Amino acid sequence: MVRQLGHPRQVKPLRLGVADAGEVLTLQRAAYITEARAHDDFDLPPLLETLAEAQAALESCLSWGFRENGRLLASVRLTVTGHVGLVTRLVVAPDRQGAGLGGGLLLAAEAAAPPEVTVFRLFTGSKSVGPLGMYAKHGYRETHRTPENNHELVHLEKARVP
Repeated sequence: MVRQLGHPRQVKPLRLGVADAGEVLTLQRAAYITEARAHDDFDLPPLLETLAEAQAALESCLSWGFRENGRLLASVRLTVTGHVGLVTRLVVAPDRQGAGLGGGLLLAAEAAAPPEVTVFRLFTGSKSVGPLGMYAKHGYRETHRTPENNHELVHLEKARVP
């Protein structure tokens, strides 16, 4: 659970599934527009993902979200491969960014990961100042960078704390 800024009660993460794909996709597109502008790249994979691709992803990975009064405010996906938990598509509604939902959902995904996961990995754009700060705050450290169109992807990692 996370207590978001300006909110009197805690918000509990909920498991998301295939039935939530349309809403997840809408939230994802709204959230990634800011990233696309910052990176001057409107061909980011989260903006190009189709409904069928989102449904397939939600069927094959673990996913959680925060809802308030029925509205999906944030979501995240976790794909487990061996001992690695790959965190992807961590998104927060634009009007709720900066309220602690992203960090809270990240911690919830880490806590709910299967026991075999010993390391978490993720990546974000080099011009994603807010997300880079949040990931650092939660213990993620840069491992390397890879070129992506006119910017770089920053790859980060965090060991699971028992």
